[in-house]
Amino acid sequence: MFKLSEIKELIKLVDQTSVHELEIENDGAKLSIRKPGRTEVVNVQTSPAVPTTYVPAAPAPAEQPAKSQAEPQAADPVPDNLHRITSPMVGTFYRAPSPDAEAFVNIGDHVTEKTVVCILEAMKLMNPLEAEVNGEIVDILVENGQLVEYGTPLFLVKPH
Repeated sequence: MFKLSEIKELIKLVDQTSVHELEIENDGAKLSIRKPGRTEVVNVQTSPAVPTTYVPAAPAPAEQPAKSQAEPQAADPVPDNLHRITSPMVGTFYRAPSPDAEAFVNIGDHVTEKTVVCILEAMKLMNPLEAEVNGEIVDILVENGQLVEYGTPLFLVKPH
């Protein structure tokens, strides 16, 4: 099975090249990535007996400065000393693994690169999102249960 971080990296690589479609098979899992203008989905299928799960693909890079692409919904500029954790997909943001469980992280918590900070649900598939930076959570920018788009800022982290 493909890890979310691997899928994110592949989407970035496809976006940065002239490749319009990529299909990879690994240990019985099949991953297809297609750029907009064609079918805009990432298709992960583990076996014929398991229903296909669709996750929206990253939008193609627009003809804009790089900063605008990295910060599509940024209303306020982020100070240089803070790292923004953004959504790698369209989905529903959840702060905890279940409604009655404690949140993965709170403001003031210290995180490592592998700390799960939230879950993003896309088409009934729960995708844990890791911090990918060592530091302290200084702000949580979205509400639990909120629908988020690709690139939506979720957390601000003060790196160590």
